[in-house]
Amino acid sequence: MLARARIVVERRGARTVVRELRSQPPLTLLPQRGAVASRSPAATVHMLSSATTPLGGDDVGLEVVVGPGAHLVLTGVAATLALPGQGTSGPSRLVVRLTVGDGAAVQYLPEPTVVTRRADHRGELHAELGAGARLRCREVLVAGRTAEPSGRYLGLTRVVDTATGRPLLVQEQELGDPTLHASGAHLAGRRVLGTEVLVWGEDPPTGLAGEWWSLSPLAGRGSLATAVGTDAVTAGRGLAHAIAGHPGWAATTLTSAAP
Repeated sequence: MLARARIVVERRGARTVVRELRSQPPLTLLPQRGAVASRSPAATVHMLSSATTPLGGDDVGLEVVVGPGAHLVLTGVAATLALPGQGTSGPSRLVVRLTVGDGAAVQYLPEPTVVTRRADHRGELHAELGAGARLRCREVLVAGRTAEPSGRYLGLTRVVDTATGRPLLVQEQELGDPTLHASGAHLAGRRVLGTEVLVWGEDPPTGLAGEWWSLSPLAGRGSLATAVGTDAVTAGRGLAHAIAGHPGWAATTLTSAAP
């Protein structure tokens, strides 16, 4: 299955409005409406799956454009199950591209991805940040369902500061390799890995760490939170603890989605 989706938001006065919203099964995009949406300075869009996906061979792309000064919150509704395809269908793929204008902000908060047995999934997130742009991107990976070995997952996160042309973060993630899973340096015996990229105002002067979570400033600007857990809830709590120690995030008044 080949599918492409696109979101364009722009700032109008004190609010952000959705200018373009294009969905294609299996990815459905639904904007938040009603009184809550009308009071928020941010536009919120929910991501729903309208079919069983990703299956082996699926190729899904999402393009997000956030205009200067706008603020978008893009949230998942349910966990994603990466499943094997039929025969030699090849890996499934999800590529998300975020273009964030000067002074704009985007929060990309999908629900966890469960990499089931025999699945072969690729995930890519590419973000380009304008001057003063803010970014929050979360990824929670679950290595198999309960009592099930993990399928294969290869992920890439690339965040670039367009003002300098330099990458702020280039990181690869991998699940499903037996040698890696046997190493205490990989998931430390846990089955869930959570990461959160936060480019949001002031960064902590030094790294922070707690039980099974850490927050590390990046070389340019921004920070990377990491947490591992026995389940998605535990890993999510670890990420929440990590970003709670981020001074830029703690000072924000634009939050419209809980950590």
